[in-house]
Amino acid sequence: MTEPEAPAPQPRRRRLLFVLLGAVVVLAILVVGGTAVYINFIKKDAPEEFSLAQPGENASVAPAGSLSGSWTIAGGSKVGYRVKEVLFGQDTTAAGRTKKVTGSLTIAGSVATKASFTAQMASVTSDESRRDNQFRGRIMDTDTYPTATFTLAEPVDIGTVPTDSKTTRTVSAKGDLVLRGQTKRVTMTLQSRWDGTSIRTVGQLPVVFADYGIPNPSFPGISTEDHGIMEVSLIFNRSSSTTAPTPTPVASP
Repeated sequence: MTEPEAPAPQPRRRRLLFVLLGAVVVLAILVVGGTAVYINFIKKDAPEEFSLAQPGENASVAPAGSLSGSWTIAGGSKVGYRVKEVLFGQDTTAAGRTKKVTGSLTIAGSVATKASFTAQMASVTSDESRRDNQFRGRIMDTDTYPTATFTLAEPVDIGTVPTDSKTTRTVSAKGDLVLRGQTKRVTMTLQSRWDGTSIRTVGQLPVVFADYGIPNPSFPGISTEDHGIMEVSLIFNRSSSTTAPTPTPVASP
């Protein structure tokens, strides 16, 4: 009669268990450590938030004349998003932007009576192509909803005409924001400057994804908050039918 095979020695089992646990620990270190290296040394930093300050801006300009008239969004304008991400336990920020923005502004005296802008969503890009594919497909479905728009709902009093190009006006603009086919009444805080030729405006608006039927951007390995920030940097030039006097340079104080 055959003797039953003796079980493997206990020390061998313990060694196998230690090897498996060690492999798990090493894998975890590689994932977390590799992610930290990627975020801190390889991944590009998210672009800075939009600002009215311009590189090399020293001299101030004394705008002359009236703000009244029609204005059109010019080249250099941008619309985008900013979202906080957690990538395998490491905090980072994702940001995407597009320059494909159109729109207009109408001012009567010191009151903005009409304003709107439209961004082409399929052209929004970040530093990561896989994120952009998710954005155009599952998240924003740009084939079905190709644009995002903001339309001013109430007139906005911008106050007295600025006396120099570094004077900033801050206003709250109520309007209708359309994202992924959903329309919501929102209030966007905007800062603007006028140099006699162009009106430059920047602003941010918190966007809760569920309010617009936007699926949570999270996917395996990457999680996000339930909201993000819409960012705008708009440059308005006078429409061709509107003329304005040439601004006079003034010395900086």
